[in-house]
Amino acid sequence: MKKRIAIFASGSGSNAQKIMEYFKRSPDAEIVLILTNNPQAYVLQRADNFEVPSHIFNRQEFYQTDEVIRILKTLQVDLIVLAGFLWLVPASLLSAFPNKIINLHPALLPKYGGKGMYGDNVHKAILEAGEEESGITIHFVNAEFDEGEIIHQSRFKIDASDTLEMVKFKGQQLEHQHFPKVIESLLKKMKS
Repeated sequence: MKKRIAIFASGSGSNAQKIMEYFKRSPDAEIVLILTNNPQAYVLQRADNFEVPSHIFNRQEFYQTDEVIRILKTLQVDLIVLAGFLWLVPASLLSAFPNKIINLHPALLPKYGGKGMYGDNVHKAILEAGEEESGITIHFVNAEFDEGEIIHQSRFKIDASDTLEMVKFKGQQLEHQHFPKVIESLLKKMKS
């Protein structure tokens, strides 16, 4: 029986696309749903391109009802992947899927994490601090932003001449390279 993955994304969904590509022909896992809080998110087009169903929800549905949990349970989801999802995960979802929700953060946690630290905000803070390296962190999700147990980190060097776009690009290369593989190794560790 294939492991079943749901991906939450709020924007473009480049990582969601890499994950869908990676598992497209996998005998072991499949992407069963893309979820977003943004009806304009390009990730919906990416999901459509891969013939993966999608679900759009609003703040009220996500935080005041169990509708999202019901959908995920109905689909028998094994792992929830946050790939550029900007809302804090509610306690009800955390308890429905204990140790089964992971996130990718575009910095080396515990540095540059927390509320408001996503996307370009993170890279700008890293450049302003004069850091010589940055990277990515894949971690389990808990009740706080970016504070769950770390699963994987990869680093890259920041050159003095690197612009915001260059730092972002280097980070995305690592994200696209490592995120699908880390997901695959986590799924292999899960009991059938």
